[in-house]
Amino acid sequence: MRVLFTFAGGLGHFQPLTPFAAAVAAAGHTVAFAAAPALRRAIEAAGFTALAVGEGNGDEVPERRPLPAPDREREDRDLRDGFVRRGAGRSLPLYLKLFAKWRPHVVVCEEVDFGSMLAAEMLGLRYANAQVIASGAFVRPAVVGPALAELRAEWNLPPDPDLDMLHRRLLLSPFPPSFRDPACPLPGTAFPIRPPVGPLARSVKPTVYFTLGTVFNTESGDLFHRVLAGLRELPVDVVATVGEHVDPAELGEQPANVRVARYLPQAEVLPHCDLVVSHGGSGSVIGALAHGLPVVLLPLGADQPHNAEQCARLGVGRELDPVAATPGDVRDAVAAVLADPGCRRAAERVREEVLELPEPARAVPLLERLTTSRL
Repeated sequence: MRVLFTFAGGLGHFQPLTPFAAAVAAAGHTVAFAAAPALRRAIEAAGFTALAVGEGNGDEVPERRPLPAPDREREDRDLRDGFVRRGAGRSLPLYLKLFAKWRPHVVVCEEVDFGSMLAAEMLGLRYANAQVIASGAFVRPAVVGPALAELRAEWNLPPDPDLDMLHRRLLLSPFPPSFRDPACPLPGTAFPIRPPVGPLARSVKPTVYFTLGTVFNTESGDLFHRVLAGLRELPVDVVATVGEHVDPAELGEQPANVRVARYLPQAEVLPHCDLVVSHGGSGSVIGALAHGLPVVLLPLGADQPHNAEQCARLGVGRELDPVAATPGDVRDAVAAVLADPGCRRAAERVREEVLELPEPARAVPLLERLTTSRL
């Protein structure tokens, strides 16, 4: 079986797919990833074949931007126009050519790779969807539906008013179901899978991990400075990652208890931590909760405000305004959450749920079954 995984975003859209892809490859099937050229190195470093969708050499450096005030309407507009009208409109014909050339038996489409789904539908290919956004509340029919209807009409596809294309046959969901927004329940085709989680190895001294992810880190203004200024006032060890395109030297000399790096594998850091401070991206939040860690969140955009709402509902931490938060606000919020056994217990309940979920290998027979199912 030839399985092609596709994704339309950055590393945060790629990394949730890798456990599935590794399980498919381990079962003896052929696996490749299709994505923008800028992701080629990350795909190959993870051990997979990379197929380019679009132009470029992958060496583009993101523009450094000031921190904007959070704006949900702006983020909805970016999702609708950036991922549907421009993104899918541009990628759909490219996927048609790629699918016809590579000839996959199954395509696994990341949930905002709308161009991949539409191309698979047009060619009569069997495809599954894979979630990369934890709360389920960001990709809403009211936001993306009209733009998808325009694109479907342009390519002579039948109307899909209920957006069945997003979960028609199989939806792989690497998130604990309890984190899902109750207003956006999982469809009947969903198959929850255990996200990556390892054994815990807590340090003697409390340890805090701080990250702003792999995209929003370059448009965060002085947020790194403010958060680190607050954290270094606490009797904790701090591990901070700033991303490939931010130089740790920009943050100045740090005390001995603060380590700043461009990148560290989350799986190697989280087992030793006691709390995570982050922007609230799905990977950062679910990674923390899968290790039983409470959180302090500074949501910047995209799905992050929705994730923060679910964290508040579950009682696993606190949220701060990323624009207004002072170093003292960060210090006080982290100290309060570390001292609150309720936040720790709530996070540990999510970890217990995660550990009960099926391993990614359990999804392989479901993908195999798609190859023999009727379209």
